[in-house]
Amino acid sequence: MKNFNFGVFFLGLLFLSFNSSGQTTKDIVVVAQNSKDHTTLVQALTAADLVNTLKGKGPFTVFAPTNDAFAGLPAGTLDSLLLPKKKSKLSSILQYHVVPGNLDAKAVMAAIKKGNGKVVLTTLAGGMITATTVDGKVILTDENGGKATVTATDLKASNGVVHVIDKLIMPK
Repeated sequence: MKNFNFGVFFLGLLFLSFNSSGQTTKDIVVVAQNSKDHTTLVQALTAADLVNTLKGKGPFTVFAPTNDAFAGLPAGTLDSLLLPKKKSKLSSILQYHVVPGNLDAKAVMAAIKKGNGKVVLTTLAGGMITATTVDGKVILTDENGGKATVTATDLKASNGVVHVIDKLIMPK
C-alpha cells in the first residue's frame, strides 16, 4: 500500500508540473524557488521587483547565480543591494543575467561553434556577455572581464530555460 500511495503522489506531482503537451508548467521563478541553491536569487528578484517579469511570457534564458555566487561578493555588498534605495542597481545586475530567447545548452554550444569559439549575447539589461568554452565548460565573461562558469544546464521552465552559474556577472 505504501508504494501505491507514493506512486499516486509522484503521478500527482508530474500532473501538476506538466501540461498535456508534456511541457513544464513551472515558470522561471518557480524553478528558482524550488532550488535550495537559489534562495538568495529569489530574495534579490523580489527586492528588485522582477518576479512578475520572470513569470511573464518570455521566453527567457536565465544564467542563475547560486547562493555561493552571491556570498562571493565583497562583505556588505549584497545587504546594500537589497535596500529599497538600491532597487534600480539590483534590477540592472539581475537583468544582466537574463537573455531574451530560449537558449538551451545545445543552442549555446552551437552558437559558440558558429562564432569560431565565442558568441556575444545581449542581455535584458542591454549589456553584452560573451560565452566561450574551456575544457568543455561554458564560461561567461561580463563587460568588466569577470568570469562565471556554467555548472548546470537546461533547467526547463514554461517560459524559458535556466542555467546555473558559479559567480555573478556584472554590467559596466
